[in-house]
Amino acid sequence: MEAIGLFYGSDTGTTEDIIERIKNAFSKEIEVHNIANSSKEDLEKYEKLILASPTWGSGDLQADWEDFENNLSKIDFSNKTIALVGLGDQESYSDTFCNSLLHLYEYVKKGNVVGKTSTEGYYFEDSDSVIDGEFVGLAIDDVNQDELTDERIEAWVKQIEGSF
Repeated sequence: MEAIGLFYGSDTGTTEDIIERIKNAFSKEIEVHNIANSSKEDLEKYEKLILASPTWGSGDLQADWEDFENNLSKIDFSNKTIALVGLGDQESYSDTFCNSLLHLYEYVKKGNVVGKTSTEGYYFEDSDSVIDGEFVGLAIDDVNQDELTDERIEAWVKQIEGSF
């Protein structure tokens, strides 16, 4: 069985905690990589990827992902299966909630992107990461809705695991 490459960026440790919970929810092998210590070649060796980033400031990618963006633009994702995870704070940043998802989606959208999720149960004002009424990946607000995080992770993993 081919491993899934899970790449994340994290400043405060919250995203790192979430990806560990995602890894534990999967029944398949996942190899975890901090994007700060990763190369273009590290991502390219996987046919199946999960990319995770918190949203910073007014809708930006986490800093390590921003530093890696030049590499993302050079990767051919067309033959890969990709799932995205975004973290955000829908109270303090209600108008840019989980915009990191869209930033990552723009690079991988030519691939087989799986794991879109409903906006139901969230209470944000706006998000660029909502396309056709759904988030382009798993949206997590572990600040204001931490009691829903495990349930959302489990439902999402159940939804996408067959694609991996």
